[in-house]
Amino acid sequence: MKLAKKSPKSQTVTPQLLPDKTSALILVHLQNDFFPGGALPVEDGDQILPRINQYITFFQHHGAAIMATRDWHPPNHCSFQEHGGPWPPHCIQGSRGAQFHANLHLPTGSLIISGATNPKKEIYSGFDGTSLADYLEDQNAKTIYLVGLATDYWVKQTVLDGIKLSLRVVVLEDGIRGVNVRPDDSEQALQEMASAGAIRATALDIGMKLTPQ
Repeated sequence: MKLAKKSPKSQTVTPQLLPDKTSALILVHLQNDFFPGGALPVEDGDQILPRINQYITFFQHHGAAIMATRDWHPPNHCSFQEHGGPWPPHCIQGSRGAQFHANLHLPTGSLIISGATNPKKEIYSGFDGTSLADYLEDQNAKTIYLVGLATDYWVKQTVLDGIKLSLRVVVLEDGIRGVNVRPDDSEQALQEMASAGAIRATALDIGMKLTPQ
């Protein structure tokens, strides 16, 4: 199922996108190292935090599960430049950079999914090598909604793997930001996700009342 992207001014709620107890909000890699001042910052990544916090409150109100993925690298991870990878060292287990941003209102009891723990394997999906799929099954989650960082890497791959698992996947575009090594990387990633079956939506589409950020 794919829906046309709506105008930012639209007040139309799409009823089938309203979250419920068979939904899960997945917060992707909202860790210090991916925000301005971190080891691998996403430009303007901090600007999505107020909207994400609104999403968390909204989804909790509707009985949805809240889950958060995180990079949890050992110091010798193969993705690091010193070990032949493309990235500077980031999100090292136990470091400040691996912690969730202090302004993220992560509810107590939220499920935390730690990924990229194998030093010999570079991954970009919250499903790869983790128990995320099992957690979703335990919660009877049929629809997942994604926000976080970064659109063109961890968000995209998690979305694509969720679709492969026959989940309905909704990408909340006002709660994501991309690395954009090339200027159009994020938009291309969104188009790829939509072509695979993901639904592109915003807060207005799912019936969330917007408050000043």
